[in-house]
Amino acid sequence: MNPVISTIGLLILSNIFMTFAWYAHLKELSSKPWIIAALISWGIALFEYLLQVPANRIGYSVLSVAQLKIIQEVITLSVFVPFSIYYLKEPLKLDYLWAGLCLMGAVYFMFRTRL
Repeated sequence: MNPVISTIGLLILSNIFMTFAWYAHLKELSSKPWIIAALISWGIALFEYLLQVPANRIGYSVLSVAQLKIIQEVITLSVFVPFSIYYLKEPLKLDYLWAGLCLMGAVYFMFRTRL
């Protein structure tokens, strides 16, 4: 399989776990002590790392570290926006569009030599 496609797929799955580890406790565990939320989040984050580390190792075979980071940021925003809207019930903001456009510029500059 293409290493870039494998990397992106693993990073998407990794980001889903990361987003839940970082933010789901705000909704689900708000009445629990922070240490409980932290321990549960660390448990979720383990699965994130089990996907993220191989993703970066695979990706690094064909991409630069900067390109990997920009891919990660695009995926992070792509996972975070639906999560915040549908799971956390945050309002949809135009700021997400502006942030996405800025990331598109970052993608262009990081990958322009490959275009």
